[in-house]
Amino acid sequence: MPHLRPMTLLEPFRALFYAPFYLAEALGAFAAEGVEVRLVDAGGTDEAARKLLAGEADLAWSGPMRPMLMRSQDPACPLKSFCAVVMRDPFLLMGMAPRPDFRMADLAGLRLGLVAEVPTPVWCLQGDLAAAGLPTTLPLATRGPSMAENAQALTEGRLDLAQMFEPFACRVEDAGGRPIHAQASRGLTAYTAFYATEAGIAARREELKAMIRAMDRALRYLRAAPAAEVAAHLAPRFANIPASHRTRAIARYQALDLWGEGPRFPKAALERLGQAMIAAGAMHSMPAFEDCVDNAIVEEALA
Repeated sequence: MPHLRPMTLLEPFRALFYAPFYLAEALGAFAAEGVEVRLVDAGGTDEAARKLLAGEADLAWSGPMRPMLMRSQDPACPLKSFCAVVMRDPFLLMGMAPRPDFRMADLAGLRLGLVAEVPTPVWCLQGDLAAAGLPTTLPLATRGPSMAENAQALTEGRLDLAQMFEPFACRVEDAGGRPIHAQASRGLTAYTAFYATEAGIAARREELKAMIRAMDRALRYLRAAPAAEVAAHLAPRFANIPASHRTRAIARYQALDLWGEGPRFPKAALERLGQAMIAAGAMHSMPAFEDCVDNAIVEEALA
C-alpha cells in the first residue's frame, strides 16, 4: 500500500447523526486504507468553510447546502461536496401530547420551537410546507433558544412541538414526550458529505479516495450492526451521553434509514434540498448538480 500523507479533517460540531465519521475512525477504517486522519474541531460550520478556503485544512464534513448556497451567490466558489454520508433529515418534531394524525397543516396552530443552531432543518421544514401547498411562514414559531432550551420548554408546557436532533429527543421521551414527526420521512435529502476546494480535491486525490473507501466501510457496517454495538464504538466521542440514549438514538436513525447505502451522491437528494432552500428564500436558483458535487472521485475510489 502506498504511503499516504496525514489529512486534516474539520468537524463542524459534534452530533450523533454524524456517526459514520466517528465509526470510520473507531473501526480503524481510515488506518486500514493507509491514511492518517487528524480530526479537528472547526469551531462551527461557517469557520469550517472559511478554513477550507484559506487552505488551513484538507477537507471538512458539513451540509451540501454550503457549497450549493455559496455557488448560488458566486459561481466561482471552489467548494465541492463528495462522498454522501447522511442523506435523510435527522431532525424530529417532538411533543408531549399524542398527535397520531399529525399533518403539516397543523403547524399553523401550534407553538413550535425551531432549531436555532443551524439553518438547514428549518429550511427543510419550510420546504415540506411548500410541497404540501401551505404557506412557508409559521406564525407561532420561535427561533432563538437552543435545542436544549426548547426541549425544556416543551416538557414544561411552554411549547407544543420542538424541532431537535438526538440525543435531545431521547431526553424529551424520558420526560414523557414522543416523536410526532420525523423529517426523514420526506425521503432523500442531502444532509452531510465531505467537502473541499476543487484544488484540494485535485492535489490530494489518492488520500481522499482512501477516505471515501473508509467511509463506505463505515456506512456498510452501520446499516448492519446492532445499535448497541454501534453505540459502544461511539462512546469515546460521546462520553457525556448515556449509553441508553446513544443506543436508542442510533436505533431510531437506523430505522429511519438516515445513512445511505454507500458514498455515491444521489442527485435527487441535492435537488430536494435545493428546492427547500428556494422555498425558504435562502437562494433564488439552484446551481447545477455537477457544479456542486464531485461524484467522479467516488467512482474512482470504489472502482
